[in-house]
Amino acid sequence: MKQFFSFIRKEFSHVFRDRKTLLMLFGVPVVQIVLFGFALTNEIKNSNIVIVDNAKDMASQQIITKLASTQYFKINKALLSSSQIDDAFKSGDIKLAIVFPENFYNDLLHTNKAQIQIIADASDPNTGNTLTNYVTSVVADYQAQLNATIKAPEQINLDTRMLYNPDLKGAPNFVPGVIAMVMLLVCVMMTSISIVREKELGTMEVLLVSPFKPIYVILAKAVPYLVLSLINLTVILLLSYFALDLPIRGSLILLYAESILYIVTCLALGLLVSTGAKSQYGAMTISLVGMMLPTLMLSGYMFPIENMPLVLRILSNIVPAKWFYIIIKDVMLKGLDITYIWKETLILFGMAMFFLMLSLRNFKTRLE
Repeated sequence: MKQFFSFIRKEFSHVFRDRKTLLMLFGVPVVQIVLFGFALTNEIKNSNIVIVDNAKDMASQQIITKLASTQYFKINKALLSSSQIDDAFKSGDIKLAIVFPENFYNDLLHTNKAQIQIIADASDPNTGNTLTNYVTSVVADYQAQLNATIKAPEQINLDTRMLYNPDLKGAPNFVPGVIAMVMLLVCVMMTSISIVREKELGTMEVLLVSPFKPIYVILAKAVPYLVLSLINLTVILLLSYFALDLPIRGSLILLYAESILYIVTCLALGLLVSTGAKSQYGAMTISLVGMMLPTLMLSGYMFPIENMPLVLRILSNIVPAKWFYIIIKDVMLKGLDITYIWKETLILFGMAMFFLMLSLRNFKTRLE
């Protein structure tokens, strides 16, 4: 262990002497968190919704039919009561809920007024706002058709609630995505380059023929980037909290524990890249191109996965950032505990073990 910690100190010294590495570790994430947090927006056109129909009358059924006939909504299930809505949102399966009160059609006919409640998940403000506008448009269209058949104009009021992000800020959506992307790119690229550099300089073989075990060489390469990535995460969270006014509603301990698991997964993926790359340029190309595009396109934070073709939806399941993005949004924005994110946690753990075993196996085979 004394040799092991000596090698870790050597890796830290190497990182702090290299200004380009420091810039990659700390400069790029700060720039991205500011740019993505303040400037970037997106849109969604399709989402799962649930409906609580307490009226069960002609008007509510007609509106539900109109909602189901559009390309924007998929009615997942009809809940029996409003008390089930909170659990449905926490499960992450829905983005919006619609509640019809009792006597909806009678109120519309006799008082010329009725109300529909819309509850949206505004942790993604663009999605919540867009889906709310779609519902408003459908209800307005139904109201126009109804008014055309009777003399007295009917009025349907919409009571809208935005959960988790009532001000519809952009940062709560993009900050978790940027964290997932930055952690993956930095960990994969830094780890893969550091090992390939040793190969190019001819020092890796020297280390492997020494009494120092090969497994310790690999782990000693990864430990400094685990520590630096946690510092990086802390900087991003502080910047998000104080500069972007982003709340952290969940447990910090759980957030850091999940982040460590994700970082370990990314480091293991970096080790896997290093076993196949023959040069630092090749490792950087694989890390940037091979990792950035899938993360941007298939993690779900820039482009809604539910809108993608089936093949891409299946491929998105092998992208670690997708699962961490779900976890960090649920912990940071919704304040959920491990009981709601255990499935994503197990998937990340399985990925970490798979990448680690595969990379160690390939690494040993290449150098024998």
